[in-house]
Amino acid sequence: MTQVNIQSWMSDLLAGVLHDPHAFLGMHMGDDREAAGKRVPTVRVFAPGAEEVVLLEEGGRRSKIVLEKGHDAGLFVAEATGRRSIFPYRLQFTTAGFTWEQGDPYRYLPTLGDQDIYFIGEGTHRRLYEVLGAHVREVDGMQGVAFAVWAPSARGVSLIGSFNGWNRRAHPMRVLGASGIWELFVPGLAAGEHYKYAVRGADGVEQEKADPLGFASELRPKSASIVTRLRGYEWSDAEWMSHRAQQDPYSTPMSVYEVHAGSWRKTWDGDWQNYRELADQLVPYVRDLGYTHIELMPLEEHPYDGSWGYQVTGFYAPTGRFGSPDHLRYFVDTAHRAGVGVLMDWVPAHFAIDAYGLLRFDGTFLYEHEDVRRRFQPDWGTFAFNYGRNEVRNFLVSNALYWIKEFHLDGLRVDGVSSMLYLDYSRPVGEWTPNKFGGREHLEAIELLREVNEAVYNEGDGALTIAEESTAWPGVSRPTYAGGLGFGFKWNMGWMHDTLDYLHKDPVYRRHHQGMLTFSLVYAFNENFVLALSHDEVVHGKGSLLNKMPGDDWQKFANLRLLHAYQHAQPGKKLIFMGDEFGQRKEWDHDGQLEWDLLAEAPHAGVHSLVRDLNALYAAEPALHQLDHDPDGFSWLDFGDAENSVLSFARHSRNRRDYIVCVFNLTPVPHTGYRVPVPETTAFREVMNTDAAAYGGSGMGNLGWAYGEPVLHNQHPHSMTVTLPPLAAVFFKPERS
Repeated sequence: MTQVNIQSWMSDLLAGVLHDPHAFLGMHMGDDREAAGKRVPTVRVFAPGAEEVVLLEEGGRRSKIVLEKGHDAGLFVAEATGRRSIFPYRLQFTTAGFTWEQGDPYRYLPTLGDQDIYFIGEGTHRRLYEVLGAHVREVDGMQGVAFAVWAPSARGVSLIGSFNGWNRRAHPMRVLGASGIWELFVPGLAAGEHYKYAVRGADGVEQEKADPLGFASELRPKSASIVTRLRGYEWSDAEWMSHRAQQDPYSTPMSVYEVHAGSWRKTWDGDWQNYRELADQLVPYVRDLGYTHIELMPLEEHPYDGSWGYQVTGFYAPTGRFGSPDHLRYFVDTAHRAGVGVLMDWVPAHFAIDAYGLLRFDGTFLYEHEDVRRRFQPDWGTFAFNYGRNEVRNFLVSNALYWIKEFHLDGLRVDGVSSMLYLDYSRPVGEWTPNKFGGREHLEAIELLREVNEAVYNEGDGALTIAEESTAWPGVSRPTYAGGLGFGFKWNMGWMHDTLDYLHKDPVYRRHHQGMLTFSLVYAFNENFVLALSHDEVVHGKGSLLNKMPGDDWQKFANLRLLHAYQHAQPGKKLIFMGDEFGQRKEWDHDGQLEWDLLAEAPHAGVHSLVRDLNALYAAEPALHQLDHDPDGFSWLDFGDAENSVLSFARHSRNRRDYIVCVFNLTPVPHTGYRVPVPETTAFREVMNTDAAAYGGSGMGNLGWAYGEPVLHNQHPHSMTVTLPPLAAVFFKPERS
């Protein structure tokens, strides 16, 4: 190689625009003596700051070659005189009197295969996280870390980190043909190294970017990625995983406890609990209360605590706020061994626009849409993904599988689905563009959601997906082959808002609004619904559930108990937010913790006990869960007594003789001798009464029993008279002799 060529290579290297450093650096057969047939290996090493570089031959000969400085910027060059072929070697560096050895990154072949590159370009690489990102590997007998990142329009990409003093020129990466993937294997590195990519963008601007597929990250305000082994944790939940793969989630109980990991409970000094502490305290707490699942608000790495995890920068990195990825695995493992599933909120609708993240990753709109009318999310000040791009779609589908496969999560609750489905979501006229057919439906996002759901249900071994979707989009929880989006479940936002609006009203006015409670049954079986009382209902000035209720303190607690019972009786799976299980008084504050001291007070302890008993009853009685999504599982007994604000219905199992009669008195006026239609003439045992003294109620009830009679009432041939306590729910089960 001539001096002119060396100057050209070095100019590109120093400018950060070298596309193939492996063709220049490392060991190559020289061409200066080609005519004479005497080519010898030439070694070039770029080591800015080094005082001396020595080549140490590996293998039999063990020769040493001192490299000469060939460029002021730090290029060292030597010829292996007497050798006629490439041979293995290491490098020895000396700087400021300190000497160390390491392998040469520029002597190794790419760690990605042609098949990987093909599937990535096609957008079908389901295990993208196994080839992109940073992976501890052994290559040609040398331990090190293989780095790979997609940046197709970048003019150059370099690896920077603690191992090279964050020098943007020390480790240039090579691009693999037209794939847009830049890669480098660095021998000698190990898990724990901090790194980023210095990306010289198509716009000429060089930025330091975190790894889009980094498996761990520094805690804000720092933002470097951390080399972390993808696997190595020893799981002990094989029994749970096997059972999950065979279970029917639609006919089994699902009662979900939604948790913000940072504010459930603090340590003694006011800090966050880590994943292991949460495992040791949250899991037994949830199991004691009878919840079947914990749903964690997003744990993907995010820069701002106040976003609660919904503005993500590290889609493959569990947030370091609570520990390492293996600590999260311990949490899930512990939950599974206790018989509790773990769901997580997943956020494919948008991403945070912090400079070190996905924003203009290669100097172009790469992960985001080029058209601002499809890119910017005005509600959250974030960017939406470009769902029509193969590689971006692949990034998200693989991400969903990553959390399920690598962390054994039992499902993903997908955030912000409505914002993905509609091109005009929160956008005024003139600030959105229609699809190719002129409509407002976001066709590419729809296909992405279908692909994610198909991947999870085909490859997730029983994992499920739940949509947070607030519109009337049809078939959200219907299979893709039937024209649906393919989710397993959908949050019933209408039920949540109508129920809370109704209970917020003074009981004297409720008789005018009974339709707010009955309307949800018109559409209750159009989707596989989850009845959610989520975190969104106890923030931003909305107050806690307890303080939404009207009346004095006694009535507030009675209404809250009534709400819990109403939710458990209605068809659909259940979810409440942490603190609601004991009547948290304050609105949720992500910087604080739950008001645990309230459990020492009788009214709060009573609600706590009620929730435990409701979960136990819900799980024990097939009539309350087996046909949650089937009209045969529900029948009205009397929805027309608005004057007394009383509702009654029956829940059924597949065995029609197995049912629960549920009666609700929605006013503080008790009713004695109240007649309720029933399916048959038999004895009925009172199996739940939210007014029981043990729950903080007045203790009014039916002495445990009521009796069906052949008395026509509300067009039913059988009925019974019962006592209805004030603001209470009473459940009855037939007991045949």
